[in-house]
Amino acid sequence: MAVHGRPALRDLFDESPTPHIAHPPETHHRDFYVATDGSFRASDPGGLGVVIETRDGTKVTRLSVPDSPPDNNVAEYRALHLGLDVLAARAPPNARVGLLLDHDDLAENVNAAVLAARHPDNEPPRPYSIPGASENHWRGIRARLSRFDEVRAARIRSEQNPAHPLANTPDHYRHVNREAARCVLPRTPDPDAPADQQFPPPSRADRHANGASD
Repeated sequence: MAVHGRPALRDLFDESPTPHIAHPPETHHRDFYVATDGSFRASDPGGLGVVIETRDGTKVTRLSVPDSPPDNNVAEYRALHLGLDVLAARAPPNARVGLLLDHDDLAENVNAAVLAARHPDNEPPRPYSIPGASENHWRGIRARLSRFDEVRAARIRSEQNPAHPLANTPDHYRHVNREAARCVLPRTPDPDAPADQQFPPPSRADRHANGASD
């Protein structure tokens, strides 16, 4: 059940299953929450959607980027690659990150990669299942995952995903790409810790290139 007054992405993450990884009670200690989605249509251009918030609900960014992926699986991997690239440029490396994905296999692969990084032989709990034409994006995703202090992915339904409309109708949401770029550290109860430390955002050109490349 949603908690009144709680930030939307944090609430959704805490209520959703995290494949391969148990949901500990301290999941609300994520510093950033990232929802991504990718769309594919045979007749119309597809798109990539990204929504990033801090744990206190501060909006970091939203992106709605037209794209032409070869299929829906590739679109989902491209969207997550884009979201992690943008977050990596704006968040400290010791950040704890919660991912919200409506692609079941991708969520499982992400959490398997997180567990593999902790294994002495770098072995995942099960073999990865990477769709064709997504291998390069998967390598980029794994490189980004290793940058952060802790990451886990929650599996959500498409109708719950706030990135879904951004990916499916990028022509209607192009205005979100003009929103002010920002990233503040999540608010902390420590009175001696800085509350609004800023991190430089990437250029818009870099963000779009990351989302569209193979």
